[in-house]
Amino acid sequence: MKPRSPAKARQKAEPGTKTKRLAPEVRRAQMLDTAARMIVEQGYLPLPVEELARQVGTSKGLVYAYFPTQHDLFNALLEREIGSLLLGGLETASQVQDLEQAAVLCAMLYFEHVARNGPLLNILMTDLYMAGHLDAGVRQSCDDIAARLTRLAARQLPCSPEEIHAAIEMMVAIPDEAGRLVFHRELDQTTARQICHGLIESCLKALRAPEQVIVPD
Repeated sequence: MKPRSPAKARQKAEPGTKTKRLAPEVRRAQMLDTAARMIVEQGYLPLPVEELARQVGTSKGLVYAYFPTQHDLFNALLEREIGSLLLGGLETASQVQDLEQAAVLCAMLYFEHVARNGPLLNILMTDLYMAGHLDAGVRQSCDDIAARLTRLAARQLPCSPEEIHAAIEMMVAIPDEAGRLVFHRELDQTTARQICHGLIESCLKALRAPEQVIVPD
């Protein structure tokens, strides 16, 4: 069944629901902002649409008019999150040809983003609800950055492709967790920033000279 247009959904708002007449782009942004906050608070997907509509101050019908499925809603959030990171310098940072500089710059940009917005991107990318439903364009943006860093690491590290892939996956978790702790006020930002920076550098040092890493028996 073809979803109703936002205009028609406004005309058929649920009984007792007061819907403010806002410009479509403003209403859409309002829905995305509210959904983002709810996801971070809840920590998983999907969302209760009734509660989303209530917090936005509109009807379920209007929510569905803008986002026919929750996958559409979450992909719109993903696109906005990735776009914010790219505009914030992640694309440029991933193009730096010195591995340490590129890795640290990317990590710290991501850390600051998570510290400010919460672990929204991680939830959207990893929750099983989105398995098989991630927008191809959004995935490609992430894959392009990962591939660029992987190629750089392959040229500069004495590691196999499998080891490099695993290392990048683990290093991504460092700014994600550090930023999450700051967002939830479990760690001050200065300390978290120092820990994140130090751990990324330590990981790269260990990868460059694995024979010097002391492994307990």
